[in-house]
Amino acid sequence: MSIAELLKQRTSIRAFTDQPVDAATVRALLDDARWAPSGGNLQPWKVLAGAGGGGQAVQRLAVETLLRNPGGEAGEYPIYPANLGEPYRSRRFKVGEDLYALLGIPREDKPGRMRQLARNYQFFGAPVGLFFVIDRQMGHGQWAHLGMFMQSVALLAEERGLSTCMQEAWGMLRQSLHRHFELAEHELLYCGMALGYADRSAAINQLRSERAPLEEFAQLRGFD
Repeated sequence: MSIAELLKQRTSIRAFTDQPVDAATVRALLDDARWAPSGGNLQPWKVLAGAGGGGQAVQRLAVETLLRNPGGEAGEYPIYPANLGEPYRSRRFKVGEDLYALLGIPREDKPGRMRQLARNYQFFGAPVGLFFVIDRQMGHGQWAHLGMFMQSVALLAEERGLSTCMQEAWGMLRQSLHRHFELAEHELLYCGMALGYADRSAAINQLRSERAPLEEFAQLRGFD
């Protein structure tokens, strides 16, 4: 499969089967992904991978934390900017509405929407959860390089018949996860990623978010 095909095929999967993913497969994915671009060769990433009991412990932590504080833990790096402007606000609103429409959960069903949101903290049923960590001294450039590494993991998973969902929702629990993983003071947990085999029968996995046309974001200058 070509890289272009992998890019178009990859999507955020929010329902997985219980088929396990073994340690050798996870190790191979990460071993290949380490060749992702890295400015100055800093390689500013660290990965924590959990399966079975390890993953369940994190899920229990999430439930306990959110029961105490349903709004999550306030952090220095919010998932979205405050007062998000256009066209970004409308894009975010639409993909959310499309997702809940597939599930048959209307806007007024707040408990139903909260239950679906809570599935983030179960890795949507995936057998493996990955967490990505960066050193606090790193700047915006290195955060971009971490994103390239994560994209590489996702595409390599797709190539092997696996699926992923990148989950910034775990950023709502940074303080608790920092303590749970006993991270060093200079380490910052960025986000998580669900990894496993997609449940192709699940309605939610039919969601395909729209993309802006090329003319909306690209300018080609100086070409004949």
